Amino acid sequence: MGKVSIIMPVYNTAEFIDKSVQSLIRQTYTDLEIILINDGSNESCTRKLTEIAAMDNRIKLYHLQGNKGTGAARNVGMDRATGDFIYFFDSDDYLPEKTIEILMRHIKHHDLIRGKMKTTYFGSGMAIILDGLFKVKMHTEEKYHLFKNESVLNCLFRTEFVQRHQLRFMEDARIYSDLSFIVMALMNTQQVPYVKEAVYFKRKRNDAISNPSLDQSAAAEKVENYIHVYTHLKKQVADDVYATDEADQEWVMSEKAQANHFLDRHFLNFYRKTIVTYFKDEANVEPLFERLSDAFQLLDRDILQDYSWILKNEAKPLLMRNKSKYVSVNRRHKEMRQFKQALKTKKKFYIYLYQRFFVKRKTNEKLVFFESFLGKNYSDSPKYIYEYMLKKHPDYTFVWSFNEKKQILGNAKQVIRFSLRYFYYLAKAKYWVSNSRLPRYLNKPDGNIFLQTWHGTPLKHLVFDMDDVHSADPKYKAHFYEQSRRWDYLSSPNRYSSDIFRRAFKYDGDMLEFGYPRNDILYQKNTTEDIQQLKEKMGLPHDKKVILYAPTWRDDEFYSRGKYKFTLQMDLHRMQEELGRDYIIVLRMHYFIASVLDISEFEGFAYDFSSYDDIAELYLVSDMLITDYSSVFFDYANLKRPIMFFMYDLEKYRDQLRGFYIDVENEVPGPIVRTTEEIVASVKNLPEIAQAYQEKYDTFYERFCKWDDGNAAAKTVEAVFK
Repeated sequence: MGKVSIIMPVYNTAEFIDKSVQSLIRQTYTDLEIILINDGSNESCTRKLTEIAAMDNRIKLYHLQGNKGTGAARNVGMDRATGDFIYFFDSDDYLPEKTIEILMRHIKHHDLIRGKMKTTYFGSGMAIILDGLFKVKMHTEEKYHLFKNESVLNCLFRTEFVQRHQLRFMEDARIYSDLSFIVMALMNTQQVPYVKEAVYFKRKRNDAISNPSLDQSAAAEKVENYIHVYTHLKKQVADDVYATDEADQEWVMSEKAQANHFLDRHFLNFYRKTIVTYFKDEANVEPLFERLSDAFQLLDRDILQDYSWILKNEAKPLLMRNKSKYVSVNRRHKEMRQFKQALKTKKKFYIYLYQRFFVKRKTNEKLVFFESFLGKNYSDSPKYIYEYMLKKHPDYTFVWSFNEKKQILGNAKQVIRFSLRYFYYLAKAKYWVSNSRLPRYLNKPDGNIFLQTWHGTPLKHLVFDMDDVHSADPKYKAHFYEQSRRWDYLSSPNRYSSDIFRRAFKYDGDMLEFGYPRNDILYQKNTTEDIQQLKEKMGLPHDKKVILYAPTWRDDEFYSRGKYKFTLQMDLHRMQEELGRDYIIVLRMHYFIASVLDISEFEGFAYDFSSYDDIAELYLVSDMLITDYSSVFFDYANLKRPIMFFMYDLEKYRDQLRGFYIDVENEVPGPIVRTTEEIVASVKNLPEIAQAYQEKYDTFYERFCKWDDGNAAAKTVEAVFK
């Protein structure tokens, strides 16, 4: 059938390259050469490529001096290719094992063939390949529709066809160079077969900050590159002559018309989706207006009739090269779009008011806005900072954001989260105090100070220390980065956390290294009388010991963004039977967990305190803690009471979902158990276990709890509010 040359440019993708190359080596079609073009990668990636090249004698490695770009690297690969067919592949993607075989089986006499593209954020994906059940679909008139994603990936080309028509990638455009190859290829072939059983997994990187892919490049570069590519191709299509005699002339003109139509539609859609968004900031118009205007001169103007009057209105000053008129029209249309979007829902209208009017007003220098756990609780460090300020700085005005009205200390104003008053007071407040991220659309008022108290000492890998993101928000890293740029201060409970926060959050602002204000109560209210009063308030029996069970959420088990599932793996029947005479168990689920636990049959033994605001008070009334990968045990260690770790899915959580910062199996201050039977046995032998783990308790306390002394709120307030 013939040899296939797979051309793979590589630039700093060491974390992906193993899986990518392995997916090629494992192809059922084995007559391959794998051409790796090292496009000026860093030392670690270059070293990795050298190791990989030794894995299989079909791999050929070439090194370029400096980063030339994907287009140039692919051109070098084509010059080195010795196969009968050429296949382009990106170094962070991967294939099911039959992809090349299916493409080769169905290309037959055609110049090229296209397979199906699937997008994924993960290092593995599923493709159900039912080869033979679906017919190959031939695209003739509509062949350009196959390339709406402007990608040359998962196409198999005959090498003779590529060489005969001198198909090349543009080298002076880092992004969108694929278009130069695709358009010229399509102009020179009549039919393109498409076979959807041949699947290609295109990885969308979940870290667009540290190592972005080309399609995650900055908007300015995207716009500049696209205008350049479009302008170049329009001129190339117009100038190139393909007919050798009159008989071919009609076909050539038809192909040119199709190519022009494709390019014009592609350009106008790019303008509507990307350029218009980029021009929301009027400062971006000036450097690009002349080149954009030049590009519009190349349009077939009849095509504008297919588009909205808004686009036609914007096209007129571009065609007339009238920059001031364009800026005026663009500004008016931007305002119209924003207002139209605002009318869709009440919340969007409030956001519109916040961004358009509220945030432009002068802030109140004595107004502090508090929120804890996305408005779900009156708790955590924001609570204790607020209560300290009530006593020491009563001249301030305080506003709390809640999902529903709550009983709180003092006379702070309460606003319902995402209500009109919520947005009004956010814009008016000089200070924001929160233990979690605020929505991305909340641009800060001028002079605003954001105190981020965070909500735990990290055990699990955070943000930029994570590889794959398995949560419901695949753009988690990019969104986190954007939101965390607003923080002016960040609280830290220990040196270990400070080091991780700097790296994992890419945070270089002021770090408040005083311990967590939320832990002050563990030192100030830890008397027998205080604990009895708390039990009375909670309705807990005084004659039984309390086990607190506080697990975390699983990234890959969710209903939707911010709403996670949880299945109780603990056998409460067995627990009650074995421990019910001396113990009760208090359940406290993570605030992300949306599942409602039904424990009605365990009345008098099991208590669901998941909606109880302040977990610190639950720490105080408990005699021991059972947790898993939640950071609660770092705080609980301040009390020097027994801790047990119910890690029934340790290997999966550690190796697949998150990964840990510490050696869990050797460093946590308590036994790791995996079954209810082990929990029961450990509780029954608590004195012996406490004694066995005493040295670990002491070492752990010294490392993680030394900064907490009951005065973190006072130190934090004096540092932030001066």
